[in-house]
Amino acid sequence: MIFNQIKQNQMIKKIKRILMAIILLVFVGITLISCNSKPNKKELADYVNPLLGTSSSRWMLFPGPCLPFGMVKLSPDNTDEEEYKLGAGYEYKINSISGFSHVHSWMMASFSTMPTTGELKIAVGTAANPDAGYRSRINNKNTKAAAGYYATILDDYNIKAELTATTRGGFQRYTFPKTDSARILFDLKFTEEEPSTIVGASIKKVSNTEIEGYVMREAGEWNEYVVHFVARFNRPFTTMGGWKGTTILHELNEISITEDMDIGAFLNFDVQEDQEVLMQTAISYVSVEQARLNLVTEMDGFDWSFESAHNNAREIWNELLGKIKVEGGTESDRIKFYTGLYRAYSSKTIFSDVNGKYVDACENIQQVDPDDFSVYGADAFWGSFWNLNQVWSLVSPDKSEKWVRSLLELYDKDGWLHDAPGGLEYSSIMVAAHQIPFIVNTWQKGIRGFDEEKAFKAMKEIQMNPGQPHECGGYAGNRNLQIYMDIGYVPANVGPVSNTLEYAYDDWCVAQMAKSLNKEDDYKYFMQRSQNYRNVFDPSTKYIRPKYAGGPWLEDFSMVKGAGDSGHSFGFGSKDYVESNAWQFSWFVPHDLKGLIELMEVDEFNSRLEEGFKNSRPYFTSDFVNIGNQPNMEAPWLFNYSGKPWLTQYWVREVLDNYFGTDPVDGYHGDEDQGQMGSWFVM
Repeated sequence: MIFNQIKQNQMIKKIKRILMAIILLVFVGITLISCNSKPNKKELADYVNPLLGTSSSRWMLFPGPCLPFGMVKLSPDNTDEEEYKLGAGYEYKINSISGFSHVHSWMMASFSTMPTTGELKIAVGTAANPDAGYRSRINNKNTKAAAGYYATILDDYNIKAELTATTRGGFQRYTFPKTDSARILFDLKFTEEEPSTIVGASIKKVSNTEIEGYVMREAGEWNEYVVHFVARFNRPFTTMGGWKGTTILHELNEISITEDMDIGAFLNFDVQEDQEVLMQTAISYVSVEQARLNLVTEMDGFDWSFESAHNNAREIWNELLGKIKVEGGTESDRIKFYTGLYRAYSSKTIFSDVNGKYVDACENIQQVDPDDFSVYGADAFWGSFWNLNQVWSLVSPDKSEKWVRSLLELYDKDGWLHDAPGGLEYSSIMVAAHQIPFIVNTWQKGIRGFDEEKAFKAMKEIQMNPGQPHECGGYAGNRNLQIYMDIGYVPANVGPVSNTLEYAYDDWCVAQMAKSLNKEDDYKYFMQRSQNYRNVFDPSTKYIRPKYAGGPWLEDFSMVKGAGDSGHSFGFGSKDYVESNAWQFSWFVPHDLKGLIELMEVDEFNSRLEEGFKNSRPYFTSDFVNIGNQPNMEAPWLFNYSGKPWLTQYWVREVLDNYFGTDPVDGYHGDEDQGQMGSWFVM
């Protein structure tokens, strides 16, 4: 009996041990399955969608990779030559690609590369007829774009193309099919934002793994520039050929032109055994030697590892995006937010090389200490005070400081403070001198690692000396400044009435800097000038209205004519209001909203503004509220100053939810102008 009891107890213990082992195994298995099935945690770069808004967009809104303010913005292009120039570059709805070009800075281009197989074609082809040239069809389902990476399948050639970038270089990986006709084209004349004239160009074989070249362009009435480049490969090409015009030349070591004509080169590769070709490129606006220095400095560390270069780009973007951590919201909100923050840093451009050399407006080679700052260029700062100025100074104060130092460097070398140093030239695009609010914003936020006396001197000069053609090309300064100083406004027969408002705002900004530097006389003078907006406020209509010199108001006056439209609209306005109209520009007194409300009267101010928002649904790109262009981007916040802050909260949310989207077609319903709409969402 006792023996049986002992035996029974032992059996129970054994069963318990077996059950415990089974339970443990099940638990471990479930844990492992759970761990393996759990998706990897998203990094901030994963929320960036560079394809967002790339339909009906701009040259600078490109889907390809770059680093913050990158000189190289390596991206696919696919628009045709007859496309309106602001639409040049990449259009998501066109299901083909004409090549991958290296520069997408405002009104500047470089060279395009394209891998192909089969019959040699030197014409690009068109969106409607890709077979007329070397263009290839693509399927957007096979396209991936992320911060620092782009990939697609070129269907006509069965080639996978992958792109990543450094600041001054591009890294491409082409995976060919097995073929005896693999090649890479280098095309120096293709569709660009500002149609240019080629003055001279050359492509030269350095070795069977490297080529170099340049293309010199004249664009518009103010920009002449040379893009020098070097391209090297991880394996030798078998032969090099090229073309001039429609003439194809084989077995070349160099091809060049000294007139405006089509020119390019093609490199043939043997891919029967190994189908992967890696290409690294770099550019410089100074010389081929500088391009090679940029290439060696930025690419050698990757040792031909595409993944290493891609991861480097991704890490740099993660670090910058990580300056702001958001909580709550939806997945869509995070995509909008981090894509917007990415855009704030991807369009404007570094123009100096790794050792600080750059070419100034007079085509002289200059040099700065690259450890101190780089030299930057871009379109105008027009409207950046609503959004971009704040984002840069809050997220990356070091970059704002370097931008100011760059502006002062160009002022030292060229004599005038640049308002739009596109290509580091005096482009004089847009109006006023809104580099002034950028500098003052930086100073007022306590970012002061620059010469404040020089900065004030440069700002005061541009607000006191009438604009004029610059000796090295372009136009420097304010075109209507003299009469503005003489009579207190810009009369209707001289220039846009809106210039009065923009000059007055810049005056106020100079006054704030003067006050900070204890320059009392300057402070009083510019504060007085900042009230000039009152001279063009018509009390009978309560609108900002064009007025002739001597007093009569412009008779043919419309409040809402010509500043927007539903859907995608840049809103180019009329001759009296730059890219705007009376309804929109009558709010433009950011420095004295209290005074404006007194003139307009608070009930009229609120009722007009609220009615304007109601009339501007769903996208707020109308002849009333037009968030899609600079003059009226501040509209939702005006209620904060007129006693109805809850309406600011309401309409800001309406804009965030309806104007901004998450896909290529409805990403932005207006002009994502070099990060301004992205910054609007972030702020």
